Amino acid sequence: MPEETRKLTYAQAANEALRRALAEIPETLLFGEDIAIPGGVFGVTKGLQKSFGDRVFDTPISESAILGGAIGAALVGRRPIVEIMWVDFSLVALDQIVNQAANVRYVSQGKLTAPITIRTQQGAGPGSCAQHSQSLETFFAHVPGLQACMPATAQDAYDLLTAAIHSDDPTIVIENRNLYHGEKAEVRLGAAPGPVGGAAVRRPGDDVTLVTWGAMLHRALEAADELAAQGVSVEVLDMRWLRPLDTDAVKRSVAKTGRLVVAHEAHRFMGVGAEVVTSVVESGVPLVAPPVRVGAPDVRIPAAPTLQAAVIPSASVIVDAVRRTVQPVATLVQQGV
Repeated sequence: MPEETRKLTYAQAANEALRRALAEIPETLLFGEDIAIPGGVFGVTKGLQKSFGDRVFDTPISESAILGGAIGAALVGRRPIVEIMWVDFSLVALDQIVNQAANVRYVSQGKLTAPITIRTQQGAGPGSCAQHSQSLETFFAHVPGLQACMPATAQDAYDLLTAAIHSDDPTIVIENRNLYHGEKAEVRLGAAPGPVGGAAVRRPGDDVTLVTWGAMLHRALEAADELAAQGVSVEVLDMRWLRPLDTDAVKRSVAKTGRLVVAHEAHRFMGVGAEVVTSVVESGVPLVAPPVRVGAPDVRIPAAPTLQAAVIPSASVIVDAVRRTVQPVATLVQQGV
């Protein structure tokens, strides 16, 4: 595929990654509920069946069958890409994902691989109910043998999905439906697939490291803008991949700033944020303030938009968390020191 740059939405960028894989890798299959003729419930797979025929097909409403079929296809040389419409529904197929796909390389003594890409989406949105609004990345990041990523930009929607498809291990790409149809951005297409893993500095800073991933990145950047106006320099680090987790990037940033705040949409209790904090504390990187985690409280995600707004961390909540870690810095700036 020749390299080019086009303005695309997040959804269109994911579509381009799928189109590229189907065009370049003959072994690729794409299947899931309503992804072929309807083009996906969010339009991400629109037009792909028309271009690639029966390699793109709809399935019954059975997540366990979708994942079971993907494992079987992978074991006989295909490279399946499957869509689980909502990450909440992946819980129906946890046996196939955790007990089967993640174990293929181990139980076969490395003779077999399961190059499966699982596309799904998660997160709370206006009116989403309790079974359509959870953030479950910790489930998958916990399991050896699985890889998991959460693209937050149109470029990463293309790059991370491309990397996942080219990987020989089962990889879960968790998108966010609130990002699908936002503003278009310049997306580089056609470059060689990148590696699995690696965080990205989205905004450099000196006073505090703000670690995040997924849709929460945009609230973190909003918070960093507000804090910059108050004289606080925030380095925003987008983890992108949660398995493997680039803790070295976090430690390098914290070694510079001496402060750490982690913000995610998932529940705070036992979230990936706890692993990020622990990796820094155990490493012995000097901290000048206790690390802080920001996440959803221990409640089910409500459907009402007003209640969701009270549960899902906002930019102002992140600002308050950062202020607690850098209060001495903010005070000195206000005093003109």
